[in-house]
Amino acid sequence: MDFRVQLAIRFIKQDLARDFSLSRLASIVDLSPSRFRYVFKSETGLGPKAYIRVLRMELAKQLLENTSLTVEQIIIQIGLTDRSHFERGFKKAFGLTPTQYRTESRLAALGGDSAGFITDSPQHVESTGFSAIK
Repeated sequence: MDFRVQLAIRFIKQDLARDFSLSRLASIVDLSPSRFRYVFKSETGLGPKAYIRVLRMELAKQLLENTSLTVEQIIIQIGLTDRSHFERGFKKAFGLTPTQYRTESRLAALGGDSAGFITDSPQHVESTGFSAIK
């Protein structure tokens, strides 16, 4: 992977709660915004904003599975402000609302009935556009 894209990804992952502008990310790796977008997408399969959105949803999923943070606290942790926007994006990515996902993942972890649990099967993840992180 291009070292500039790796550098940008490291920068993004340091603080997902930050508001990342294309101009700022491009300046970090000394590229124009349009060139940065092109290089980033050719290396990752996603534009920078979509890549950040995927990282945020993955982090939210991990926080729902492994912490007792409220949905509002998770939204803040991942750098979003609008709960309905977050819930729509999460449901699109994983097939369940955040609250449903937490309930189902905890049931599955306890060995309970998880017949309704949506897993990250390659077909489901690919259909939501969340499989493109390389």
